[in-house]
Amino acid sequence: MTTQRQIVEQQQSQMQKVKNSGVISYNGSPLTDDKDEEMSRSALSAFRAKEEEIERKKMEVRERVQAQLGRVEEETKRLAEIREELEALSDPMRKEVAIIRKRIDAVNRELRPLGQGCQKKEKEYKEALEAFNEKNKEKAQLVTKLMEVKHSTLIPISFVFLHALLIFIFLFFFSPF
Repeated sequence: MTTQRQIVEQQQSQMQKVKNSGVISYNGSPLTDDKDEEMSRSALSAFRAKEEEIERKKMEVRERVQAQLGRVEEETKRLAEIREELEALSDPMRKEVAIIRKRIDAVNRELRPLGQGCQKKEKEYKEALEAFNEKNKEKAQLVTKLMEVKHSTLIPISFVFLHALLIFIFLFFFSPF
């Protein structure tokens, strides 16, 4: 494919040939005048054909450039739409995260008093367990003393009295506080 510069040079050389042939035609015969005229017409038509070809190629290039620009515009619009969609997607996520954080805070606020109450109950349970263990030790000591007294006394203690005493101790130590 020839460049525009080469085309212009060709056209100039053809014009020069036409001019040179015109000079010869004035000096030559009428047949050469027809030939010269014919050559100038063909050179002129070739020149016009080249110009038309150049214009046609310019138009083709313009059309291609316009088509490319149209595609670029479409892609730019599409990218803008995608960006908007992504922003729309990220906003609900932020909202959901904020809602979940608020729920967590609310549950934490509810758990604090429950945790404190649980700790209080644990403390009360430990105190009650210590009291129960102490009473159990006392009961064991009293039963031991009672057995010692039973074996050491000269006066026999009746079995019924001993049984009643054991029931009393049992009720005293195992009754609710």
